[in-house]
Amino acid sequence: MKMSRAARAALYLYGILTILFLYLPIISVGFASVSKARYLTFPIKRYDTKWYGKAIESSTVQDLLWTSLSVALLVTVISMVVGFFGALAFARYQWRFRRTFQKLVLLPIFFPQAVLGLALLMWFNALGIIPSWKTAVVAHLVWISPITTLIIAIRAYSFDPALEEAARDMGASTWTVLKEVTGPLLLPGVVSAGLFAFLLSWGNFPLSLFTTGADSTLPEWLYAKMVSGYSPLVPSVGILSIATSIVLLLCGVLIMWLLRTRNKFFSAHTG
Repeated sequence: MKMSRAARAALYLYGILTILFLYLPIISVGFASVSKARYLTFPIKRYDTKWYGKAIESSTVQDLLWTSLSVALLVTVISMVVGFFGALAFARYQWRFRRTFQKLVLLPIFFPQAVLGLALLMWFNALGIIPSWKTAVVAHLVWISPITTLIIAIRAYSFDPALEEAARDMGASTWTVLKEVTGPLLLPGVVSAGLFAFLLSWGNFPLSLFTTGADSTLPEWLYAKMVSGYSPLVPSVGILSIATSIVLLLCGVLIMWLLRTRNKFFSAHTG
C-alpha cells in the first residue's frame, strides 16, 4: 500500500517527537552537567567541564560506584545461573507441578518494587540481619531473577529438543549434553539476560532504598543530592552512569556478535 506524502510526513513527525520525548530529559541533564552556574538555566551562559573531573576524583563517588558495581555484578552472575536452570525447569522438562512453578517464579515481577523492598526489609529485621549492600543483592535477585528466567526461557522454547535427544542417542551423558548442546544454544539468551540484569540492578532505586542500610548506591545518592545539596556534580555523575550503561551495552553487543561469528565459523567447517 502506497502512502501519501502527508501520511509519510506525519509518520516522520511522530517519530521525531517520540525520540525527543524519550531523549530530551537526558540531553537536559547533559547540559546541566556542563553549566558553570549552580542551577540550570537556559540559555547556558557559561560552560565548564570541571564537574566531571570532580566526579572522577571524588572518593565518595568512587565508593558509591564500587558499591553499585559490586551489587550489579553479583546480581548479574547469580541471576544468570538461577535463570538458566529455572528456564530449563519449566521450558524443557515435563513434570507434575511445572505450571505452578512457572507462575511462582514469575510472580515477583508484578510486585511493586517499593512494596517488595519494604517486605524484604521487614523480613531481614525479623531474622536479625543488618541491612547492607549484601542484603540489597538479595533484594535485587528476588525481582530480577524472574526476569532473567523469562528471557532465557524464551530462548529455551525456540530450539528443537530433538538436538538433545540425538546427543543422548549417540551416548552423550547429561553433563555432556548440557555443556555441548544446551549451553551453547542458550548462550545468546543468557548473555541478553545478563545485560538486562546488570542494567536493572545498576539503576535500581526502590529496592536499594529499603535494603542497603548504612551503605548507599549511586541512584540513592543522586536522589539525596537532588532533594538537598544540589550542584552540577549531580548531573555529571548521572551522565557518567549513563555512559557506563552504554559501554556495557556495546560490550554485550560485541559478545553476541563474536558468538554468532564463532557459530557460523564452526557450522561452515563442520557442515
